[in-house]
Amino acid sequence: MKLGVLRKVGPKEEVEFTMPVIITWHNDKSRMVGDFRALSTYTIPDRNSIPRAHETLTQLSKAKCITSIDALEGFHQNVLTPHSRKLLRVISHCGTYEYLRMPFGIKNAPSYYQRMMNTIFPHELSEGGLIIYIDDIIICSQT
Repeated sequence: MKLGVLRKVGPKEEVEFTMPVIITWHNDKSRMVGDFRALSTYTIPDRNSIPRAHETLTQLSKAKCITSIDALEGFHQNVLTPHSRKLLRVISHCGTYEYLRMPFGIKNAPSYYQRMMNTIFPHELSEGGLIIYIDDIIICSQT
């Protein structure tokens, strides 16, 4: 909630349905994650192209210098519409919450994020000096 990713749903707000939360561990820290598997069964897959491994390896093999950047909390950079927020409500022993930003675990989150990154860097991608794999950015150069 401190990061503006979640907000608590008020007691007077109508809640049609919620998803459960599960606790996962990452780098020795617990993390609350929405369990969106039920929602995923009703989600139409987004077929946006994510780079294939062999294409990426071919591009990397031509570079002398490689720099990699991991986008911090990448999915959380995307603000959700009010309609999407209602579909992404979760419930726990502390109450009902809704995501204000794209959470991890949504079926189409990786392809949506990939498309967003491809839109931001079209020139660099077409020149072959940049590889983007979801929230990982690889810069390839000869110097």
